[in-house]
Amino acid sequence: MRIGFGYDLHRLVENRKLIIGGVEIKSPLGLLGHSDGDVLIHTVIDSLLGAFALNDIGTHFPDTDDSYKDISSLHLLKETMKIIPGKVINIDATIVAEYPKMAPYISSMRKNISEATGMDVSSVSIKAKTNEGLGYVGRKEAIACYCVSLCKEVSK
Repeated sequence: MRIGFGYDLHRLVENRKLIIGGVEIKSPLGLLGHSDGDVLIHTVIDSLLGAFALNDIGTHFPDTDDSYKDISSLHLLKETMKIIPGKVINIDATIVAEYPKMAPYISSMRKNISEATGMDVSSVSIKAKTNEGLGYVGRKEAIACYCVSLCKEVSK
């Protein structure tokens, strides 16, 4: 068994779509990023790569490569599934955001991640928390995310 941990944070800016977990959320601000800026999916990718000691998202999908400009992070997650040498057992993620409220979107986010990874939706957990008004997240300047994943290495 292998355990991976991921963390990511993206700044909220004007003139960007807010996409989290592959879901477009109506908001006047979106997440800054080379791809679509999907902080949740980036965190999931890092946790999966970390479980197998395969570095991080920037190593495999660098922001210096124009082919990843504005790309869907769900596509990057599907590509990550081709890289990892094992099976994902479960994913547990926490989105930290003051605004907007994530609860109405979590079901769709879980479905998107389960489809991209080939997992049953019951093996994908997503929770949302606020930062109680503290720090960058609390001031609504950014959204952060944490994720752990449990994986099983394929026999060699």
